[in-house]
Amino acid sequence: MASSLIARRNARRKVGPERGAPISWMGWSRIFLRLLCLALSLLVCVPLHLAYRKIHYGSPFPRLFLLLAARSVGARVRVHGVPLRRDVFYISNHLGWVDILALGGASGTAFVSAAEIGEAPIVGWLARMNRTVFITREDRMGVADQINRLREALADNWSITVFPEGTCTDGQSLLPFKTPILRVLEPPPPGVLVQPVVLDYGRVAEWIGWIGTESGMDNGKRVLARRGSFRLEVHFLEPFDPRDFLGRKAIAAEARSRIEPAIEAALGKPLRPFGHDAGSVRYVAKTADAA
Repeated sequence: MASSLIARRNARRKVGPERGAPISWMGWSRIFLRLLCLALSLLVCVPLHLAYRKIHYGSPFPRLFLLLAARSVGARVRVHGVPLRRDVFYISNHLGWVDILALGGASGTAFVSAAEIGEAPIVGWLARMNRTVFITREDRMGVADQINRLREALADNWSITVFPEGTCTDGQSLLPFKTPILRVLEPPPPGVLVQPVVLDYGRVAEWIGWIGTESGMDNGKRVLARRGSFRLEVHFLEPFDPRDFLGRKAIAAEARSRIEPAIEAALGKPLRPFGHDAGSVRYVAKTADAA
């Protein structure tokens, strides 16, 4: 009897397909309805954005679209702290593509993203509309040019976000921060501050995370097929002046020293080692034997 009660309780808690599991017809219907909501949001926001840009520099409509998009995919975003509106470099942990919707909708920030995102149909076009800065990890000879583009983006966009882990995790872990992208802060542009950010998905964090061998398309379908909504707490931590730290490695260490305890406070437990290999950042998960 007890085991059957536990099974029924677990069944009620299961709100979406697991990785690799087939999507039910109800899941496909949710995908269709959510995509329809996203399409309608685009139909409203894009013409208004294009018209606004003809008469005024900057536009509030990409941010409005991201707000609507986050809600359409099921995220119920709550903002804690005060995001700086301009001259700010956000540094955040990273779980998946929903992060972009939530952070962009909450603050109006632009993002730094991998070059291949810019080549993706529709997604790349939307990213450019939100003034995304695309970089190529393998282009070591073009680092100076990429840093210059970042500096221009900071001056042009007022705020820009980086995910220095370089990949997505599960909300229970925090990978080492990669510092080459922070060369834009050597030296910091005049007046620019760094504001660490923590994204907390609560109990669905590990399920939401785009991790392991799951493709972006499969992760997108899983999230869109999910039943109901989920909370996403966006914590804007206290900003700091990068001029108080000697170089990008010290700036990254300071940001991480603020983000890590904030995640642990949200979890109510210490962080754990990330359990998946991440070739893009040369991270190899530790096995039980290695530990």
